[in-house]
Amino acid sequence: MKLARPDLFHPRIVFASCAALPEGDSDDDGLVAAMRARGLQVQWKSWDDPATLRADLVVLRATWDYSERLDEFLAWTRTVRNLLNPPDLVAWSADKHYLLDLAEDGLPIVPTRYFPVGAPVRIPAGEVVVKPAVGAGSVGAQRFVDAGAARAHAAALHGGGRAVLVQPYDPRIASGETALVFLNGEPSHAFTKGPILPPAGAKPEFEETGTFAAEKLGAADPDDEIWEVGRAAVAAATSRFEIPAGDLLYARVDVIGGAEDPRLLELELIEPSLGFRQLTAAEKRRAERDYARGVEAALERLGLGPLSHRNP
Repeated sequence: MKLARPDLFHPRIVFASCAALPEGDSDDDGLVAAMRARGLQVQWKSWDDPATLRADLVVLRATWDYSERLDEFLAWTRTVRNLLNPPDLVAWSADKHYLLDLAEDGLPIVPTRYFPVGAPVRIPAGEVVVKPAVGAGSVGAQRFVDAGAARAHAAALHGGGRAVLVQPYDPRIASGETALVFLNGEPSHAFTKGPILPPAGAKPEFEETGTFAAEKLGAADPDDEIWEVGRAAVAAATSRFEIPAGDLLYARVDVIGGAEDPRLLELELIEPSLGFRQLTAAEKRRAERDYARGVEAALERLGLGPLSHRNP
């Protein structure tokens, strides 16, 4: 590729994906153009491609298989030169029992019980959701009305070396989730996610690669009370790791319920789809530009801006 200003330093930037989705799920298609508009060149690479280790900056985008290779993935996050989002925060958010940390911080989470491998699993009365504590794309998550079937699923997850989360099924999930997107620590946009888990006894329908459960997405304009849950989640995560909120390139906060009793379901900091396709053309350009500006700001913080070095 011929560079417009070969006298300036051009950092090597990688959007990290996985073998099943080498260039993401197409939601991020406009990000490459948004980066180029700011003079930044980026390539898609599967996270386990050795070329990522030569990049100046790696941005996690579609590393959907990390939960199947967690130890290897977390070791890799600490091997690349610079990573967005930061490795310590990624390691924390990879295990969904971070929800208990957020509850301690005062956030209104979906009630959650955590059972490490080997611990007896207690199933409360009523319909429940049993899922692996480390997982992506709803893989391994199921609804149950029969406590015996729920315990059997939990035992199967434990048998595979996976810790388990048990949550009461909230019927409001039938109306879907609200996904709140934050870019550079600030609210950007939101979209809706239709219910993923089918009734008890059935398994989710997965997209063609089998990487994540198929979702029905739509536009959203959440109430302020719902946005407040998102702001509190971002503040709690960044405070826990003592980083400025603005240094968090992206976050997605999934919330169920309305303004009267919103509940945080997940705080996605590794590989979330950001719902760019659910925006109007103007909103999409603005959000993609903000994302690219966040990458640019990170390069400056890391001493990798175009004027930080000059080629001979």
